[in-house]
Amino acid sequence: MTDEKEVRQVMAAGLVEAARKDDRIVVLDADLMSCHSTKCFLEAFPERFINVGIAEANLIGVAAGMAAFGKIPFAFSFAPFATRRCYDQIFISVAYSKLPVKIVGSDPGVMAEANGGTHMPFEDMSIMRAIPKMVCFEPADATMLAKALPQIIDYPGAVYIRMFRKKAEKIYDDGLDFKLGKAVTLREGKDVTLVASGIMVARALKAADELAAEGISARVVNIHTWKPIDEDAIVESVKATGAIVTCENHSTYGGLGSAVAEVVVEKCPAPMELIGVKNSFGEVGKEAYLSEKFGLTVADIVAAAKKAIARK
Repeated sequence: MTDEKEVRQVMAAGLVEAARKDDRIVVLDADLMSCHSTKCFLEAFPERFINVGIAEANLIGVAAGMAAFGKIPFAFSFAPFATRRCYDQIFISVAYSKLPVKIVGSDPGVMAEANGGTHMPFEDMSIMRAIPKMVCFEPADATMLAKALPQIIDYPGAVYIRMFRKKAEKIYDDGLDFKLGKAVTLREGKDVTLVASGIMVARALKAADELAAEGISARVVNIHTWKPIDEDAIVESVKATGAIVTCENHSTYGGLGSAVAEVVVEKCPAPMELIGVKNSFGEVGKEAYLSEKFGLTVADIVAAAKKAIARK
């Protein structure tokens, strides 16, 4: 089942609602208002919206300046341009300066589809995770994003939000209660742990169903906050199952798999397999084709789980 609303619509509407109560909230966009549904914020608060044009370094510089004067800026662009193109501005003007800029990078990984390799971010979380004190968050669906937004606004530092724009597969209901930095266990299991983020959460759940049909019990854990990562949840899961598979719509170099491996190798060594993009650039294609090409399918997760179990 898919969400009723697109993730971008939930984000934009949530910011409009929050801005009615908090005049510090401002929105900046890199001439992608239709793509991000931020036109509704422009209409509601024209004096608190800035379209900087296709000038991402300036986007971050302006956002940092506004934050220095007490605002809470949300800066939107496609993920490669919100991260790679303006990395030094993020590092120095935002993070080093300890400013609460919230950066929204859209169309993660293969979800960039027809925009192709230049717009297909497989490394955005890797480089953002390397910035000291940066919070790196990827919601699994629109409900999780809506619940996270007040926490993101209240967080006193910088946050990177990796946002799938369209309708996501629905994972959570409105009763979701979670905290940034704390993983959510979606299913218990004893043979292997499947750790997933973003669009890969739904695939991990489907993989767990297929494994269950073969008598394999898989725990499914949604690690939505890649940094700071929930070390306790990882250690608990590895101790319970003895094997782990990470599932990310991202490069395995420096991404979720790397973040989890850093915990596993230091605190609870166990067989581990990484599902993600392996040392590749993106390309034009439909999501289904790209997921198969880069090894992000349910079948890939199932095979990796069996491999990890066999290595116990």
